[in-house]
Formats: sequence, structure tokens, C-alpha cells
Amino acid sequence: MAHVPTAERRSQLIDAAITLMTREGAAAGSTRAVAAEIGVAQMTVHYVFGSKAEFTREILRELSRRVVEQVRPTAEAARGSGFEESLNLAARALWQTVQADPGGQLLWTELALQTLRDEEMRKLTAEHDADMRAVTAEVLETIAMRHGQDLAVPAAALARFFLAGFDGLSGQSLTAPDPEAEELCLRQLISATAALATGEPMRIR
Repeated sequence: MAHVPTAERRSQLIDAAITLMTREGAAAGSTRAVAAEIGVAQMTVHYVFGSKAEFTREILRELSRRVVEQVRPTAEAARGSGFEESLNLAARALWQTVQADPGGQLLWTELALQTLRDEEMRKLTAEHDADMRAVTAEVLETIAMRHGQDLAVPAAALARFFLAGFDGLSGQSLTAPDPEAEELCLRQLISATAALATGEPMRIR
């Protein structure tokens, strides 16, 4: 069998773990099962990562990177005729991305909840939250600059407000899906975010 560089094997194992756990749940992600997913010995996982804890940390980092990178392209989608319309386009582009991968969304939620009792792991989810707020703030600032809109509140606070509602809506879509209610809530979230951003009264939609 040809030698595979450690960096390449590392990436293969992380991808295999995410694929396996997205399909079967976080509990299915034992080192033995992940190794079997790509046809290598279980000891390969321990050789590459050193421990199961480090392997889990790397899986979380990769999942976080993928989730954060879903946000960045929404700035390009946000090319409406005004600030609120552009915000609407960006939010809906992000919503469609989340809805297209419910398994990935569920896996992140499962793993993130498991980290709450582990201080080191909890740091990773805190870093993820900070990264999400930062990239969302960048998108909001880009939209505002595109339309010459002065933000009535700091972009960081606006991002935190939007994500609080968006994450809650995403979570509910996993546990109790209701497309009609989700559409209504998404419209109101966009309207509320636009009102907070511009300092104008919220328009009920």
C-alpha cells in the first residue's frame, strides 16, 4: 500500500468522521468506525491525532470552518435595490445553505452540546461563535457600505442580534420543522434586523 503523508491522512480521517457522523449521528464516531470508513487500522487514528480528544477537537474545528464559510458568500448574493432588500437576499441565501444540509447542522449541534461540560472543548465553540459574529458583521458592513447606509448600532451588535434569531430558527427547523412558520419568522427577523440597523421603525411583514 502506498504511503500517505500524515497531513493528507489527517484530512481524510476528519472528512470520514464528518461523513460518518452526519449519516449516523455523533455517537457513531468511534475511532474504530472512522478508521473502517476509509479502510485503515484503528491505530492510524491514534498515530495521526495522538488521542480521541484531539481528534474530536479537529473535527469541531473543521465543522466550524465549514459553517463560517457558508456565511461569507452571502455578501455577494446581497445585491438588492436597497439595504433591507439586500439584507433579505443575504439572509435567505444563508437559510437555503443551512436547509440544504440538515445533517451537517444536526451534527454541529450534537457535538457543540457535548462540549459544554468540557472546558477545553467549550473554548472551541466559543471561538466558533466569535468567528460567526465576525464574518456576519463583515457581511452587514459590506451591505451597508454598498447602499451608503450608516448603521445605527455597531455591526458586531447587529450580527449578534441576527444570529441569535437565526440560530434559534435553525434549531427549531431541526426539532419541529414547519416551513410556513419558518418563513414568517425569517421575514420578521430580517425586518427587525433592518430596523435595528437603520434606526427606523420595524415593518411587520
